[in-house]
Amino acid sequence: MAASQIKRKIETRPSGNAEECEATLTPRSPSKLNGRPASFPGPVKFSQGKANGAESQPLKGISKGNANGHNQTTSPMSPRGFLDRKLSSPMMPAFMTSAPGKVIVFGEHAVVHGKAAMAASISLRSYLLVTALSKSRRTITLRFPDISLDHTWHIDDLPWNKFAHPDKKKFYYDLVTSLDPDLLAAMQPHITSVSPSASVEARKINQAAASSFLYLFLSLGSQAFPGCVYTLRSTLPIAAGLGSSASISVCISSALLLQIRALAGPHPDQPREESELQIERINRWAFVGEMCIHGNPSGVDNTVAAGGKAVIFKRTDYERPPNVLALRDFPELPLLLVNTRHARSTAVEVAKVGALKTTQPIVTNLILEAIDKITESAQEMLAGPEFDETDGDSLRAIGELFNLNHGLLVSLGVSHPRLERIRELVDTVGIGWTKLTGAGGGGCAITLLKPSATNKDIKDLEILLDAEGFERFETTLGGDGVGVLWPAVLKNGTDEEGGEEIDQEKFLNARGREGVERLVGVGVHEKREGWKFWH
Repeated sequence: MAASQIKRKIETRPSGNAEECEATLTPRSPSKLNGRPASFPGPVKFSQGKANGAESQPLKGISKGNANGHNQTTSPMSPRGFLDRKLSSPMMPAFMTSAPGKVIVFGEHAVVHGKAAMAASISLRSYLLVTALSKSRRTITLRFPDISLDHTWHIDDLPWNKFAHPDKKKFYYDLVTSLDPDLLAAMQPHITSVSPSASVEARKINQAAASSFLYLFLSLGSQAFPGCVYTLRSTLPIAAGLGSSASISVCISSALLLQIRALAGPHPDQPREESELQIERINRWAFVGEMCIHGNPSGVDNTVAAGGKAVIFKRTDYERPPNVLALRDFPELPLLLVNTRHARSTAVEVAKVGALKTTQPIVTNLILEAIDKITESAQEMLAGPEFDETDGDSLRAIGELFNLNHGLLVSLGVSHPRLERIRELVDTVGIGWTKLTGAGGGGCAITLLKPSATNKDIKDLEILLDAEGFERFETTLGGDGVGVLWPAVLKNGTDEEGGEEIDQEKFLNARGREGVERLVGVGVHEKREGWKFWH
C-alpha cells in the first residue's frame, strides 16, 4: 500500500438495511491523547461532551480576543479556550466554500454483499456563498435557487434553549452518530414553515435541505451568531446518485466551522496530518447533515466530498464498522458523465440482485467475486508506480476494467436500455470506455475518455447524446475535496482592482451550470487562483 493511502475507520450503528448503514469517521489526532501517543493515522476514540475526549493538538494561526480586544494565541483544541473566544465579526468579508460530487467507479452491488467498492470525486461541485449582515439584522437566510428554496429565520426565535441545554449541547469536537429526537422535535415548527406553497415533492426536498442546514447551524452556532445569508448553487444534478446532498452538507459544515474558527488553514505548507484533521472535522458534521436528509446514509458520499480524490469502501459485517481507505494519490482522469434522465430506485435494483443470489447462488456469488477482483485490480493499477494518466496504455488497462465491470452488472440484471444506448453511442464514436455507475436501472453512465479523443470527436458524441435527450457533463475524476475562497474574490479577467468580488447578485444571476462554473467554478478546466484546499 502506498504511504499516502490513509486507512480510516468508520463507526456505524447497525441497520436492517443492507444497502445503507449509518457511518461516520472516527476522529484522529497526531497529538498525545489519553496518556498515550497517537501517531497519525491511528484511530483514537473520542468521548462526547467531555474534555478528555476533545482534540488536544493546537493548530497554528488561530487566536482569541482578550478583554482589551487584542488577539493572543490560544489552543483551539482546548474546550475552555475555544468557548472563551469571540465569534467572528459580523462584518466579516463574504466567503465561499465548495465540495465535489462523487461517482462509484468500481464495485456497484458487490459492495452490498461484503465486497469492496471504489468511489471518487468528480469536478461537478456545489458552491456556498456566505454573506454577513449588519449587526442590527438578526436573521439567517438560506437561498438555494436551484430547488426554489428561499427561507429566512429570525435568530432569536430559534430553539437555542433546547440545543444549548447541558444534556443536549454538542461542540465542534464531538462525534455525533445519531440525531437527537428532542432536538428534531424542537426544530420541527421552524421546518414546517419552509416552502408551504410548493408541491408536495418540492416541499419535501426543500424541508429536508432546510432541516440539514438548521440542525448544523443550531448545533455549532449560538444565539450571538451574526446574521448571514447562505446562498447555495450546484452544478450537480439532484437525485442522480452523484452525492449532491453530501456535497451541500460539506459546504455548510465547513462554512459554519470556519465561522466559529474551529478550522486551521487551508494553506500550502500545512502538514498533512493537520490537514487530515480538518477534513475529518468537516466530514463528521457533514455526516450529521446527511442523517437529517437520508436517515441512515452510508457515509461514503460525504467522505469523498470532504476529502476528494477516491476511497475504497468495504463492509463485511454489519455489526462492525466498515473499512474506508482514502486514496490520496488517485490521479485526475478525464471523464464524460451522462445522465439517462430515467428515474431509478436503488432499493429495487438491490432487491433484484438479492433475489438472483437466492435463486442462482453459485453463479451470482462468482459474479460478485469477479467484480471484487476488478476493484482490487483497479486499486493496484492506479497506485502502481508504472501508472501514468497521460499514457494510452495505462488508461486502456483501466478502460478494460470499466468494460468488464459493466458486463458483469448487466449479467446481474441492473442495466437499462438507456444505459446500453449510451454505451452504443460512445462505441460508435470510439472515444472511451463506458459503464453504469451507482445502482443502475437508469441513472448515470461514466465514460473514461481516451487520450486520443479530439475535441471534434467529443463534439460529435455530444450531438448524438443531445439528439436523444441525454444530459451530459464533461468532468474530471479524482479532483480536490472541500475548498475555501476567503474572501470571495476571484481574478476573472476583469478590471476590478484586486479581482472580481463575488456578491449575492452576481452569484444568483449566474445562469445555470455553465454560468456558475464560469463565475466561480474550480477544477473543471483550470485551477483557479484564490481557491484553497486541504490535502
